[in-house]
Amino acid sequence: METAAVAAADRAARFWTFGTKGPLRPGDDAHKAMFSRMLLETFNPYKPAVIDWPDLDPEAKARLTGLPIWDIAVQTEGRARLRMLSYARTVADPLVRQALELNGWEEGRHKEVLARLVAFYGITLEPEPEYVEPKDPEWSYLVTAYGECIDSFFAFGLFEAARRSGFFPPELVETFEPVIQEEARHILFFVNWLAWHKQMMPLWRRPWFFFRTIGVWALLIGERFNIAKDVSSGETGSKQDANFTLTGADTLGRNMGTRELLEICLAENDRRMAGYDPRLLRPTTVPRLARFARRFLRRG
Repeated sequence: METAAVAAADRAARFWTFGTKGPLRPGDDAHKAMFSRMLLETFNPYKPAVIDWPDLDPEAKARLTGLPIWDIAVQTEGRARLRMLSYARTVADPLVRQALELNGWEEGRHKEVLARLVAFYGITLEPEPEYVEPKDPEWSYLVTAYGECIDSFFAFGLFEAARRSGFFPPELVETFEPVIQEEARHILFFVNWLAWHKQMMPLWRRPWFFFRTIGVWALLIGERFNIAKDVSSGETGSKQDANFTLTGADTLGRNMGTRELLEICLAENDRRMAGYDPRLLRPTTVPRLARFARRFLRRG
């Protein structure tokens, strides 16, 4: 693909405005069309097979291959693909189903990108487990999507911190950048889908869904607490269902205070969301918790 075409596709994936003017109410048909079209029309057609991975000097390559994230990263994307496609098959609305199918397909492409990265740089992975079709597609989708909301927020900051510090050379940052931006699109789609989904739900089912959401958060918080303990003890291989952010944070954020890292995460989260129609709902829970925690942290 020519350089100009690559730049145009990258810009189209980051800046998007819905054609319908005026205010929209979360949950109505126009809102559904907006968040579904956002994902579909900002699709970036890059192909993992033609990514030109840069050659790294020995020191940079050692830093990259030494990160304890690759097994978890590849397996997380493999599970996310299956779970999203499984849930998409249960959705009656054709436009929302199409967007969910694209979301799942892109998770599969992330897995292929990571697989090609580790192969190019000679990183050895453990054998992948069998990816099992979920028995409860809605639950699995919620766990995956809420997990991405948590992990992507910190991944945005860690990726930027690695760029600023030179931990990742500029060529590698530029090559991997589209994958990180896709996660911003995914969580933006999810928070708007969630608002629409709740509005479409019969009143009798909403209390059950509320408690189900609480259960998802309890699972994710406990999961990340356990993986953080594993990181501190040097055991990162036993919690494969969490995303890779926490396992990489110990390395990428080692020379950075917690407050500084949170500030970078907040700034990057805002920057990556800024190009999309302002009428789209933005994720609020994790940024709000980060701002609350920042109050109690000193710089340095």
